[in-house]
Amino acid sequence: MISNQILQNTIDGLKSIARVDFCVMDVDGKEIASTADMGNNARVAGEFALSPADSQEIQGYQFFKIYDDQQLEYVLMTGGTGEDVYVIGKMAAFQIQNLLVAYKERFDKDNFFKNLLLDNLLLIDIYSRSKKLHIQVDVPRAVMIVEPGNDRDNGMLELVRTHFGASSRDFITAVDENNVVVVKELADEDSLREIDKAAKGLRTFLQKEGIRELRIAYGTVVKELKDVSRSYKEAKMAIDVGKIFFGEREIIAYSELGIGRLIYQLPIPLCKMFIHEIFGGKSPDDFDEETLGTIHKFFENSLNVSETSRQLFIHRNTLVYRLDKLQKGTGLDLRVFEDAITFKIALMVVKYMKYMENVDF
Repeated sequence: MISNQILQNTIDGLKSIARVDFCVMDVDGKEIASTADMGNNARVAGEFALSPADSQEIQGYQFFKIYDDQQLEYVLMTGGTGEDVYVIGKMAAFQIQNLLVAYKERFDKDNFFKNLLLDNLLLIDIYSRSKKLHIQVDVPRAVMIVEPGNDRDNGMLELVRTHFGASSRDFITAVDENNVVVVKELADEDSLREIDKAAKGLRTFLQKEGIRELRIAYGTVVKELKDVSRSYKEAKMAIDVGKIFFGEREIIAYSELGIGRLIYQLPIPLCKMFIHEIFGGKSPDDFDEETLGTIHKFFENSLNVSETSRQLFIHRNTLVYRLDKLQKGTGLDLRVFEDAITFKIALMVVKYMKYMENVDF
């Protein structure tokens, strides 16, 4: 609904251009805005609103109907007779009609949430517009991002909306052509478990609908509407970091990114400098598959030599020989915790660098 002040400003401007008086009334004939005293035409306007005509000349005035999504919203009355007044009235009705569309779009929830997610709203706008849209500002929410695999044209947005249902207080939109964003409203108790359960339920639903390749990430729970953009940024980071360091996982939470979150924010020149300091002119990619397999298995077993050798089906001394050989080549002894941490971080940095080289911006 357009405010009365906006309608008044509009017809005042139209009058200054066309030199014609206007009166905007509701469907019952009640005056909303007017440029002059045009008499009591409430009954006439009410009868016209019930008639099948979209425009009509009655008692020397031109009447026009203005619709909002095929629903009669206003009756416009233009003072005077003649073809010029009719044309001017028609143009005025068209202007108010477009104003209705623009006003509705401006305060439309989809438009509001997109701007909220992208951090395009001032704090005062968030509170004023959420009030007009009847959106609570102080309930727990978390943002989920759903990214399909190679098949982007799969109706993902409508599928996600179907899953959550039209009656839910969750909001689903598409900020870009690649992902679907869900602003999930949560209960006060155990919100993290609730968002994880919602993500798993959505994954199961989409897989049943034939979408096999997908990735779902979600940010932390925020208590206020103004912080939703932060949860969205966290979910976006979780999507990217998940691709690099958690490639096998379909659902990843921002809170689970660990050190991968820090590495992802490092500049590439700093990463190259670090790798050069650790490996010299070499790279972990230069190690043979046997050495790399040994390193990963050693880390999986928390630096336990006996358990690693057992799972690799090799003698303990063989594993020790491989670790000694690696120490001579890199100067790092993986049996020493500090060296193991350094080596682990170096492997992750190399993985991050390779991803950034191949990513399509």
